[in-house]
Amino acid sequence: MRGCERGRDRGFVTAETAMALPVLVLFVTVLAWGLLVVLAQIQCVDAARSGARAAARQDPDGAVTAVAREAAPHGARITVTREGADVHVVVVAHPPGMGVLPVELREEAVAETEESVGTGAAPEARPGGTGRTAGAVP
Repeated sequence: MRGCERGRDRGFVTAETAMALPVLVLFVTVLAWGLLVVLAQIQCVDAARSGARAAARQDPDGAVTAVAREAAPHGARITVTREGADVHVVVVAHPPGMGVLPVELREEAVAETEESVGTGAAPEARPGGTGRTAGAVP
């Protein structure tokens, strides 16, 4: 009787594996795609921040866009706008891989423009100046 039961169980492991393998492959694919999306979002953050830093230094808009494009994901749209003393850099990109999903990655960084250097005024003459230069020993 035991021999008959054993004969009926033959092939169950193969059938279970054949059913579970596609689910496992889909799961790993979704995890890998999720990782790529997170990496692209981090690239958008880095691009927006580096562009905002460049704009805060009062670099020309073309140079700001070039700096941001170096750090941005491939095909990202970069927008630089100035509102008073603030500079807004927006990076918008589509996630890599499956272009079927209507998802966009978007990051914005805002920086306040710095005062231009090289005015020729001595540190004592500027408001709040200490009379010391960077690296000077007291």
